Formats: sequence, structure tokens, C-alpha cells
Amino acid sequence: MSFDLVVWAMDKTDMPDAVRAANARCARGDHPQRPADPRVVAFYDALTSEYPDRGPRATEPGSPWAGAPLHAAADHIKMRLDEDCPDEVLERIERLAGELNLDLLDLQDGTVYPPPVRATRP
Repeated sequence: MSFDLVVWAMDKTDMPDAVRAANARCARGDHPQRPADPRVVAFYDALTSEYPDRGPRATEPGSPWAGAPLHAAADHIKMRLDEDCPDEVLERIERLAGELNLDLLDLQDGTVYPPPVRATRP
């Protein structure tokens, strides 16, 4: 069993429904033709430097990935995580999303979590 999380580079005024709508477009294969958002690139680089999604380390026991490589697009990264994914990986994903002002979508229940850093700003 696995579970999916997606980080989205959205405008800070976008509502959770906008994140879900963007994800629905992605599921249909509709991806924007534009340069990658620097926040998405920074997220991917930081996360995969610790938890590679390519090469032999991506499939070794203890890898958090149930599916690799990660789905990377200009405005989002979809992660299929192993059900035994350590909490430290989830905490790292949440922390990176907060630091980079990315929204986090839980595909299991459709919940959109704004980054904690952004959620506490006035």
C-alpha cells in the first residue's frame, strides 16, 4: 500500500479548491508549458538529495518511495510514498513545503495544507 502527496506552487491567494482543480488537470495530463517554478525545483533538489528517486538508492530497502522517479512538472511534484515511510521523511516534506511556500495536497482525502510558515503570517 502507498499514499500520495503533491506539492504545488500556487499563488498565495489561491484557495484549496484551486489546488485540487490544478491536480485534476494534471491527472488528465494537462500540464502548463512554462519554465519550472524555482520553488518546485528547490523542493525537488533538496528532497531527492536526501532521498534519491533515481538510481539504485531509490529502490533500496528503507527508501520512502513506493513509486520512483517522482512525477515532476513545472508547478508541482507528486510523491508516491511507501506505507512504511518514516515520519522524518514526512516532516521533511512538510518543512520544505513551508520554507518554499508550497501547498501540500493529500490525495487520499483531498486535504490541502498551506505551509505552516505561510499559515502563520498575517
